[in-house]
Amino acid sequence: MIQIIAGKKGSGKTKRLIDMTNETAKQATNDVIFLDDDNRYMFDIDHKVRFINAGDYHVHTPEMFLGFLSGMLSQNFDVGTIFIDAFTKLCKTDLAAAEPLFKTMEELCAKHDVKFVLSVSEDPANLPEFLKGYII
Repeated sequence: MIQIIAGKKGSGKTKRLIDMTNETAKQATNDVIFLDDDNRYMFDIDHKVRFINAGDYHVHTPEMFLGFLSGMLSQNFDVGTIFIDAFTKLCKTDLAAAEPLFKTMEELCAKHDVKFVLSVSEDPANLPEFLKGYII
């Protein structure tokens, strides 16, 4: 399952994502991961959550981002939820062209029983149609 927290810059998306991450960590029976593009929120995340600064791994294209996610899932079969802050900045993609990326992410969800929760800096009304079903 993929869920998207969408909103304009400064609308509280990251705070909501952090709160969801910490709440999930309290109840989780599987591993929880938080991906960001820097270390800014490292100390806001529960210590049980694996915080990853994806900026350290030179992800420059959507394909590299998928490889990065696949690598995480291939090395840890216990991942249950991956929270991704600043999604479009991290995977370097335009949302209008991201449908193939989301189809592959859906396949990863189904195959590995993982959930992705993303924050996207965009007004929900301006998201492409294929993404509107993911908004929470």
